[in-house]
Amino acid sequence: MADFAWSDGPTFLRGSFGPPRSSNDNQRCVVDEGPADELNCLRRVLAPELLRAAEARARELGIGADRVLILWGVIGEEAYLQRLAFHTGISIENFSEIGHGDSLLRDREILQAADLCLIRLWRNGRLTWTLAPRHLAARTLCRLVARYPDLTGWLRFAASSRLHQFLLHRTDDVLGRAAANGLRRRFPQMSAAPAAVKRPLWRQHLQHFKGPFGIAALMLLPPILALDAWSVVLALWFLAFTGLRLWGSLTSGLPQPKLRRLPDHQLPVYTVIAALYREAKSVASLMQAINAFDYPREKLQVILALEPNDLATRAAIARLGPMPHVQVLIAPTTGPQTKPKALNCALAFARGSFTTVFDAEDRPDPGQLRAALDAFRSYGADVACAQASLCIHNDRDSWLSSGIMAQTPQAN
Repeated sequence: MADFAWSDGPTFLRGSFGPPRSSNDNQRCVVDEGPADELNCLRRVLAPELLRAAEARARELGIGADRVLILWGVIGEEAYLQRLAFHTGISIENFSEIGHGDSLLRDREILQAADLCLIRLWRNGRLTWTLAPRHLAARTLCRLVARYPDLTGWLRFAASSRLHQFLLHRTDDVLGRAAANGLRRRFPQMSAAPAAVKRPLWRQHLQHFKGPFGIAALMLLPPILALDAWSVVLALWFLAFTGLRLWGSLTSGLPQPKLRRLPDHQLPVYTVIAALYREAKSVASLMQAINAFDYPREKLQVILALEPNDLATRAAIARLGPMPHVQVLIAPTTGPQTKPKALNCALAFARGSFTTVFDAEDRPDPGQLRAALDAFRSYGADVACAQASLCIHNDRDSWLSSGIMAQTPQAN
């Protein structure tokens, strides 16, 4: 199989669809005040007033009007792509007859394909580029095809859900292996997994006996010294926790500066990820809380990562009805079956500048996403993560529990 690079293809194609510098939809934004050509395929399908409203909203947010209609639930992504394909002459790719041998990407480039929603395939002896349009891609393609009609032979459209499932399950499990072992491979010192290079056998045995040796050393001391040593250790342990609670009860949290509310067009795309396993009873309440966010839905990407054998949770999500802003990803079967691996699989498809993670039992406040952005705005670039405040139910029972409540971070 030939080995192609991202630079293959026409010059104008490389400039428009080559790997960008950033990995999210915000920094990739290009201001476009021109007409919404991506709506031309719907001019005699949807009401003109609706199309004008979508175009106005798209111009306000700096995104494609097609994305607005899809996220409003007016038209499904696959239905829109069918109309766009008929209008532009670009074919639809459903991946039904595509295998790993038809993909021209190396393993590291499959990770890029997940990020860009763009993949190179070899079909009928010809290189093709298959993409799931997002942001302003549909508008750009309409203009490119009008200028370069031969471009239709190079391109294919695909729904994002089909492209994501192809990348997850039909590319020799590249994303699954990266999710399970990527941290150990890239940053072994930060991983709790066993080291790739085995230590000497005597050091491995010594590691197992360090704890017992310490206890035995204390037990071998004379009885009086042993009792004193244990008393000191336990006293210091108790005093440390008591001192922390005392400090918390006497110290008030830092006041948060009141920031100007950001208008919708200045808000970044936000990715919300929840890894669910056997959560059929909780998913409806979680989605109700997510749908209540004080955040424009057009700039909200929600990913629900499920396990392949969790049919009950899949059925519970299906019963919630159409949710255009929600992507359901089925994690690969690569072991181990853990929540971190499922989250890593979903993270490969995140397109927001900010990402938040929820458990099935979480019930976030409607203003949580904006409050989190305010926390980052207040503390500058040195802050990379903000923890939401915990719900302490017994904060009025005693002054110690109220002290814990006072020290709980109030950022999201």
